[in-house]
Amino acid sequence: MAYSSYREFVEALDRAGELRRITEPVATELEITELADREMKAPGGGKALLIEKPTINGKISPFPVAINTMGSHKRMAMSMGVDSVDEVAAELGSLMKAKPPTNLRETLTLLRTAFEMRHARPKQVRTGPCKEVVHKFEAGSGRSEDWPAAPTLEDLAARHSPPGTLLDLPILQCWPLDGGRFITLPCVVTQDPDTGDRNLGMYRIQIYDEATTGMHWQLQKVAARHGRRYYETGKRMPVAVFLGGDPVFPFAATAPLPDGLDEFLLAGYLRKKSVEMVKCETNDLEVPANADIVIEGYVDPTEPLRDEGPFGDHTGYYTLPEPYPVFHITAITHRKDAIYPATIVGIPPMEDFYMGGASVKLFLPIFQMNFPEIVDIALPAEGVFHNAVFVSIKKTYPMQAYKIMHGLWGMGQMMFSKYIVVVDADVNVHNTSEVLFRLCANTDPQRDSLFTKGPSDVLDHATSEIAVGSKLGIDATRKLAEEGYKREWPPLLSMDADVKARVDALSDRMR
Repeated sequence: MAYSSYREFVEALDRAGELRRITEPVATELEITELADREMKAPGGGKALLIEKPTINGKISPFPVAINTMGSHKRMAMSMGVDSVDEVAAELGSLMKAKPPTNLRETLTLLRTAFEMRHARPKQVRTGPCKEVVHKFEAGSGRSEDWPAAPTLEDLAARHSPPGTLLDLPILQCWPLDGGRFITLPCVVTQDPDTGDRNLGMYRIQIYDEATTGMHWQLQKVAARHGRRYYETGKRMPVAVFLGGDPVFPFAATAPLPDGLDEFLLAGYLRKKSVEMVKCETNDLEVPANADIVIEGYVDPTEPLRDEGPFGDHTGYYTLPEPYPVFHITAITHRKDAIYPATIVGIPPMEDFYMGGASVKLFLPIFQMNFPEIVDIALPAEGVFHNAVFVSIKKTYPMQAYKIMHGLWGMGQMMFSKYIVVVDADVNVHNTSEVLFRLCANTDPQRDSLFTKGPSDVLDHATSEIAVGSKLGIDATRKLAEEGYKREWPPLLSMDADVKARVDALSDRMR
């Protein structure tokens, strides 16, 4: 199902009983975070929240705030227009199995073909709802430019709206020690200056003033790679940020797609409809025409980096200030009835747990093409997105668990995983208690542990050096004789099936 706006998605959540409307004023300074944090930690992720009267420094914003909209398995599935993410994963898996690839290049080609089999590439349109209100600024000033001498009706409508700067948006200060307000659910569009390839990513954005922000793209991210090319040439880098529109957009922005594959292809695949793209007002980048809010601008490579942070992060700790590029705003456009989508991160479980789980389910078929012995993968909430990975495999030969560890560490954002635990096929990796039982029961720490080194998440405060750290892999599978285990492996306790059936019947009679 394709949603025409974030408001349409929120209304669908309301009809499904998945939304709480908060009609009392709630402050964007810390209060929305506390309200949302309590909801996210409720059983099953609680409800989505629509804050109808968010306040900015005590003044009610014209834009309501939607938060925790994808913070449950059901709402995550609803964002894709399905009853379960498993449905989409099964369909994608069947498409990918039609012609199994033999290398990474074939995998990328096949994945692109699978997306395009059902939907064409994103298509360009002249305008869209995201341009119902337009505010342009003089470069770096934050002041609205004069409108044309012969304005259209749309121009006049925009001209009589309140001044539109970053300070007019209900942007949250999430945690007490945060360095300021942060846009937490931004979809950031950049383009490779050499190939023209587009990337859609999600990088937090700290508000410095009415027209400048930080741009927290970490050094391993695709946008950072694009940025390095602009820094080498000294040319201004166009950037566009959008919020809202179809809820598949933030999911696509965070999905672990191979580099070079347009995330809007994935978005079109999920929504069963091509994404209509419209050119920005002040640069040549394109954004979805149905976005709720668009922020246009540039990064100047000749300008010094600026400290960004602290920020209460998904690690459950604050990430401390580090220098990042400055994003200069040249225009803000939005729908007249725009909703401001937000999220918060922090000590798990949080909304990102459900988004990460959906990514794993959707892309499990791609992992299984490269590693057919993989049965399932889980990212436990306690691992704050990717610190811990549980993998179950059909083990058929010695040292197979170590092959899986090395393979996964070499796949995209899996390089950030600090701990990988490999278990046998009969273990439910989504049951953390069951995985820990096998880990404690089936391992000899010295024999079954593998330490290695590799790239680390720059947000990881525990590493001695930024972006560089160690990894630990644990083989919690049953051991084979060829792996140095010379004893007989004992059977796992299990009751006979006929006894279970007799006691089931007895229990029914006793009710």
